[in-house]
Amino acid sequence: MIVENAMTSSPITIGASCTVLEAAETMLTNRISGLPVVDDDGVLVGMITEGDFLRRHELNTERQRSWLQSWLASPGKIADEYVRSHGRRVDEVMNARVVVVSPDAALSDAVRLMERNDIKRLPVISDGRLVGLISRSDLLRALTKTEKPSAPSTEDAHIQSAVETELAKQSWSRNGFIRCEVRNGVVELTGTIFDERERLAAKVAAENVPGVKAVADHLSWIDPYYGVALPPPVGGEDRV
Repeated sequence: MIVENAMTSSPITIGASCTVLEAAETMLTNRISGLPVVDDDGVLVGMITEGDFLRRHELNTERQRSWLQSWLASPGKIADEYVRSHGRRVDEVMNARVVVVSPDAALSDAVRLMERNDIKRLPVISDGRLVGLISRSDLLRALTKTEKPSAPSTEDAHIQSAVETELAKQSWSRNGFIRCEVRNGVVELTGTIFDERERLAAKVAAENVPGVKAVADHLSWIDPYYGVALPPPVGGEDRV
């Protein structure tokens, strides 16, 4: 699966000149934890997430340092933290170094980028434009849409038992080299035969069991004299 098949198209964005409170309200209203930040031309310039609101002076959660930590920290780092905790505009607190992914990238590549950079979402960029957003929740949705193998039903089990019982009665199949499996009413015959006439006999035995919808022939033939093996026929499924 590629990113385009799992991403959220036309994601909700926030303008770089909007206020931090507007960004917070947008996240809460739409129940999302991160927003791509765009400029006046709609070009991606950053990301703002819940993590950018952890250290805010309004909440009295600014980073507190001991005198030693303050002495060791560079003035530039302290100034940057001040901006992030006191900035009022989105472009003052956002992360401008954004990791992006293309829509035709494999989902495994997107996951690798998330893990490597310890992030929860990736803007999807095509021809320099924001076309989507792929997040952990999108991956969960993609997982739920994957095809689940259907378990054999009770009816399938009855059909399989009936086919196996019929084959066990016959001298040409009593050696047990012919096996069957039933799924959704389709009987799949596998194993080996030593006479081509046994192929049709096995199919007829399966077709006569009530509930069988089709018979898929995957039997391989082995010449008993020369030991030459021929693979199963291509497209060997007959509807009943």
